[in-house]
Amino acid sequence: MSSHAEPASPIPGIRRPLTLHRLHEMHAQGEKIAMLTAYDATLARLADEAGCDTLLVGDSLGMLIQGRDSTLGVSLDDMVYHTRCVARGLAAGGGTAWLVADLPFGSYHESRDQAMRSSAALMQAGAQMVKLEGGGWTAEVVRFITERGVPICAHLGLTPQSVHALGGYRIQGRDAEAASRLRQHARELHEAGAGMMVLELMPSSVAADVQADNPQLITIGIGAGPATAGQVLVVHDMLGLTRGKLPRFVQNFLAEVAQEGGDVAAALRAYVQAVKDGRFPDPTRHAY
Repeated sequence: MSSHAEPASPIPGIRRPLTLHRLHEMHAQGEKIAMLTAYDATLARLADEAGCDTLLVGDSLGMLIQGRDSTLGVSLDDMVYHTRCVARGLAAGGGTAWLVADLPFGSYHESRDQAMRSSAALMQAGAQMVKLEGGGWTAEVVRFITERGVPICAHLGLTPQSVHALGGYRIQGRDAEAASRLRQHARELHEAGAGMMVLELMPSSVAADVQADNPQLITIGIGAGPATAGQVLVVHDMLGLTRGKLPRFVQNFLAEVAQEGGDVAAALRAYVQAVKDGRFPDPTRHAY
């Protein structure tokens, strides 16, 4: 079965395409940045139309789309395919969101050259920035890739590709030593050229310190409190589509708007507005 709906014509002058420079301007002006994951053309277009600033083609598609129990089985080919789908969805609707794609497990660990080849594949598929996980050794990789023209988003805290090494899906940076290490890794990654950084599942105070240490860095929090430059949620989580117990930092925006007859598009708009207004995340409900 196929859809025969004609794509809407882009309306010039409503929103200008976002660039990394523009995102840094927004951050400098104190405007919160709203990010959501996207894995297909339809939801990508809806999220863009809702005003989402950035979309992340996350390797979380391994669990949500492919039915895996972790992100570790996701291949570079998988990421290229879904990045193309999202990029097409944005293009069909005259999209303006900045598009980030994950480098999957094993696609950048072998060498800097491997990391560059993998990054090039995602950029050629439509990504405008690539994301990699972890600190320490990754700073050298970030420096190598950014020097070759690829914008990098780093990822610290809970890094799902290292879930077995971390001992499960646990809050990171709880003690002083671990918090200091996160701050050090963040500084190293920023100095190496990372222009954006996802901070996942850590105490709000640690995320606030990372942002304060690196004031020009665009930090995007998920379970990291309200002090980051922006927020990201997995789109399936915030629409209530994910089965099982969800972490406390998730808010079901579809359930809330549905009470007044709202639909998926309304839920996406509500999420973006809540991030922009600073109402999400609520430090008493969604933070650690």
